[in-house]
Amino acid sequence: MVVDTRQHTDRNPPVTDAIGTIRSEEFVNAAVAPHGSLGRLSQQEIEQLLDRGQKGLYSLFRRCALAILNAGSPTDDPTELLSKYASFEIRILREASGISLEVENAPAHAFVDGQMIRGIREHLFAVLRDIVYVANEIMESGRFDLHDAVGISNAVFCILRNAGIIASDNRVDLVVCWGGHSISRSEYEYTKLVGYELGLRSLNVCTGCGPGAMKGPMKGATIGHAKQRIHGGRYIGISEPGILAAESPNPIVNHLVIMPDIEKRLEAFVRLAHGIVVFPGGPGTAEELLYLLGILLEPANAAQNLPLVLTGPQGSADWLSRIDTFIGLTLGVATQEKYRIIINDPAEVARTMNSAMHCADAEFRSASESCHFNWTLKIPADFQQPFEVTHENVAALNLTRDQPLHLLAANLRRAFSAVVSGNIKEHGIHQIVAKGPFQIHGESDLMRALDDLLASFVAEGRMKLSGVYRPVYRVMV
Repeated sequence: MVVDTRQHTDRNPPVTDAIGTIRSEEFVNAAVAPHGSLGRLSQQEIEQLLDRGQKGLYSLFRRCALAILNAGSPTDDPTELLSKYASFEIRILREASGISLEVENAPAHAFVDGQMIRGIREHLFAVLRDIVYVANEIMESGRFDLHDAVGISNAVFCILRNAGIIASDNRVDLVVCWGGHSISRSEYEYTKLVGYELGLRSLNVCTGCGPGAMKGPMKGATIGHAKQRIHGGRYIGISEPGILAAESPNPIVNHLVIMPDIEKRLEAFVRLAHGIVVFPGGPGTAEELLYLLGILLEPANAAQNLPLVLTGPQGSADWLSRIDTFIGLTLGVATQEKYRIIINDPAEVARTMNSAMHCADAEFRSASESCHFNWTLKIPADFQQPFEVTHENVAALNLTRDQPLHLLAANLRRAFSAVVSGNIKEHGIHQIVAKGPFQIHGESDLMRALDDLLASFVAEGRMKLSGVYRPVYRVMV
């Protein structure tokens, strides 16, 4: 850390720590060196990161960096975060050994005794790594055809490999856990118990990296791993820029990757997963579940062995029943057979995952297939192409049964994605302010089922962490 001698304009007078970082009650100015090594950035890359124009990366990098530094804050409103830290700045400094970052008016809770918390520092440089890599190697290099299914999957793989997410030991042991960031205390405690049971069985955890059901399984797994004297447990967090400010990485994440959009984030989850556990949540959890079910409904994936469990404590039995009923009403009984519901039994959830993975490991080895990234999974184009959430696109969604089931699942997923965007993504929030709620149209019985499920999310406080919820959608029943 270095001394920053620029004038402070905070209401409270600054004080100087023993090591020289200037801080106030809420803001800190400091220069931060990367932990370990970070490849040198070219002049062009640095200019992109400092360019405040439309083609530059500064705005994206600043938003993501602020979200990382604000980890642990009890808010999921990105506009509130950007307003509170409107004077936050981040710059790249060239050093003889590489680069460092200079932050100005950063959240003070990211520092302890003048030092940036190590995990936050690692996450900050992970954001830098991924933003630069995606911009130069994925979007601008011409190496990937992002309108082609194979090209998109190759891009997803390369982003994960560059971030060190692709395991080298070829073990079948990664459980992806989905669930809400706004959940009850009993549900959170239950996610920890499931994570603990997974950890006792030497299984690793991947989540969306935020709070709530994304943090609990990781926290539980750390205890399970510790009891088994497992060192180097993997707690993978996968996010994307639009959602990062609302769901900042929790401190347990030790492998963070930022994908460029929600569709590539979802593809990363399902191709990395050896098993998936779904906890109670809101529209984001429904979006994830529908994405996976839609892929499993694709006829080419009939032979895929990907265990899927929906689970929660006894108090969440109604949530599990409602989501199961919604799947049955919209996608049919055959789709309900693609998952198992387990209520209030963390050990059974972990045994189910562990047993299925032993079977999957044998299948991978007999077929000489790599198990660290499931290339055999066919993901249709409707699941890969980014869906731009606008009022016009949401209103035009085909939510009728005159299409294959996997395409209906894809469009239902997009409807939930619109609700997520309006709830917690900066772009979506601005659209709601400007034009009012998104209007969702479709067959009357499908719309009634959708409206009932969303209404239950509102009633149970699953839409937002705090404040009075104002619906960002209108289901046209």
